[in-house]
Amino acid sequence: YFYAPDRRGENGEKFLPGFNGILQIDGYTGYNRLTKPSRKGGDPITVAYCWAHARRKLYEVAQSGTAPIAEDGLKQIAALYRIEKDIRGLPPEARLAARQDRSALLIAAFEAWLTTNRAQLSAKAPLGEALKYIAKYWDGLCLFLTDGRIEMDNNTVERTIRPIALNRKNALFAGHDDGATNWGVIASLIETCKLNSVDPHAYLTDTVTAIVAGHKQSQINDLLPWNYTK
Repeated sequence: YFYAPDRRGENGEKFLPGFNGILQIDGYTGYNRLTKPSRKGGDPITVAYCWAHARRKLYEVAQSGTAPIAEDGLKQIAALYRIEKDIRGLPPEARLAARQDRSALLIAAFEAWLTTNRAQLSAKAPLGEALKYIAKYWDGLCLFLTDGRIEMDNNTVERTIRPIALNRKNALFAGHDDGATNWGVIASLIETCKLNSVDPHAYLTDTVTAIVAGHKQSQINDLLPWNYTK
């Protein structure tokens, strides 16, 4: 977690210096500057977009009334997710092979469906706007076909930030920017513990105890969550 006092795009440059990999995000435009050759702190980043956000636009239209086109789009996306369910947990190479063999054809069909329906709908209609959103981020949505490390969506990240987002209003007038920065560090440690099946309370207790007892700063890596043993 990284705290920033606002949503300006330059914040991405501050917490991703030197990172030159793939960034998976929703449609937030603040990260666009990271994809440019002029990016500060590293080479241009490749951006993969989120199918859950693309699906949500169609779902909202389908929920508002009879919308066969939106429902058809949801069915096509559901077929892609069924493939992802089958290959979840497999090595990247195996996931990539399965996607090339099974998902690529569905993506090609979806692209044709998207083009046909966009030509027939007003871009200002709710469904037209939903399709426009998908088309806008199409290249990044298809990136999962070329790299087995990429997920179809960023729901894992969404789930880990939701508790903090829900608490945001409670914390508006508590502490200050330094407190928020420190909380970002603590929250990162807690969530990293969870990802590594480590009890956060036990980890923090033992780690603080070790630091107080004089654990050497040069050996700080030994205290990271993935190296923790009771």
